[in-house]
Amino acid sequence: MSMLFSPFKLRELTFRNRIFVSPMCQYSSRDGMPTDWHLVHLGSRAVGGAGLVMVEATAVSPEGRISPDDSGIWSDAHGEAFAPIARFIREQGAMPALQLAHAGRKSSCSSPWQGGGPVDAGHRGWQTVAPSPLPFDVGHSVPRELTLEEMEGIRRDFAEGARRALASGFQVVEVHMAHGYLLNEFLSPLTNRRTDDYGGSLENRMRFPLEVARTVREIWPADLPVFVRISATDWVEGGWNLEQSLALCRCLKERGIDLIDCSTGGLMPHAKVPVGPGYQTPFATAIRRDVEIATGAVGMITSPEQAEQIVATGIADVVLLAREMLRDPYWPIHAARALGADHVWPVQYERAKG
Repeated sequence: MSMLFSPFKLRELTFRNRIFVSPMCQYSSRDGMPTDWHLVHLGSRAVGGAGLVMVEATAVSPEGRISPDDSGIWSDAHGEAFAPIARFIREQGAMPALQLAHAGRKSSCSSPWQGGGPVDAGHRGWQTVAPSPLPFDVGHSVPRELTLEEMEGIRRDFAEGARRALASGFQVVEVHMAHGYLLNEFLSPLTNRRTDDYGGSLENRMRFPLEVARTVREIWPADLPVFVRISATDWVEGGWNLEQSLALCRCLKERGIDLIDCSTGGLMPHAKVPVGPGYQTPFATAIRRDVEIATGAVGMITSPEQAEQIVATGIADVVLLAREMLRDPYWPIHAARALGADHVWPVQYERAKG
């Protein structure tokens, strides 16, 4: 029996398998609104057999977008626009999920195919914000240091984003604390130089991200899970590392978070990351073992056999696929065949199953 295709339960939600689609920015929204592209992109992965399909980093405020073309959920109209997408995913047997995000100092950039660099107000850009006034890289604007009042406003934005995601029909929500975006910026000593209660010690640097996580968990129904994506290390000397990640995950578990989505990096532009097959899986293993919380492994997971080995040996509870799902929306169907697993095809496609 394939462990990859065994059911997985968190709270009262049972996923049909352990193959999850990672949130992947599509840079195809209009004023934060999802488009037909999102329905087809996300819907095809649900048709393809994944257990969970997660919407890209979705900004809780206009200023929280990575680019002017990113999706958002800062109004009820945005939430309503996501409802058909969540419904379609669920109708295909997958669980619809949405990642709540704020890009912090890495916001106000163009889409990758337009260069990916910072954009100013004359090109649909805006003033960036961060824990401390430290730009992401040469050529990027200096972010404005957030006041306590502004931080409270962002916490409320996350709360409202969660409320709208729930009303839209999503069954899982994920808080984005990774890849150098706002909550990750608070966590790392490389980007958080504050001298108030939200900077300095590890306890202080974790304070605001934990407040956001607690707020989202309080809004989300008790029978549905909440995920958090972290960067388990900055890959930079003197930065955020696994030891601090373990401390953070213990606190997240205490606040009712159900799964840690274990990524790395993204905070510093010139970090040396040892990219290779499964290079991030040791972090998922350590957190799962030491914190006793469910984890998801992500990054350079490409083959059915590799994914099967990850879940079958307890490296992680689930795998999250990104680029491989872009290459093949029907990867789970093909993986089931490769592993000899029994997998239900869409009835519309069953004529090709034999």
